[in-house]
Amino acid sequence: MLNKIISLLQNNRPANNGDRFTRVQVATCALLLEVAHSDGSYQAVEERLVHDLLGGMFNLPADAIAELVDFARDHQQNSTDLYQFAREINTHFSAEEKLTVMEGVWRLIYADGTLDKFEDAIARQLATLLRLSHKEAIACKVKVLDESR
Repeated sequence: MLNKIISLLQNNRPANNGDRFTRVQVATCALLLEVAHSDGSYQAVEERLVHDLLGGMFNLPADAIAELVDFARDHQQNSTDLYQFAREINTHFSAEEKLTVMEGVWRLIYADGTLDKFEDAIARQLATLLRLSHKEAIACKVKVLDESR
């Protein structure tokens, strides 16, 4: 099964909806995991939030989310950059869906109540990779901060 998912990720042409969603789910999960680990610690609150975000975005049961996280973690750790994941999201997500991902990024960043320089840097990088304007990225940040008050 692992080889099938890897081949789906490496295949640039969309085949059918099942294949497309598998690639984009892995890409989204990998980016969220990268953000969650960017400050050097991966706390339980961040782990729960990753699972909640994925469940909300993709309407997956808990066991499928756990499997997705495990696979995406392996793929993310063996990756040299974030571009491949962002490319998949850019190919398959609408502008609104990309904004949802960016809001998830900010939720993860603020899950521990602080913004460190590494988290800020990765948020800026992801906004650029997802082809979001600075204004859009900041609007996502402000929305998340307003909701937490």
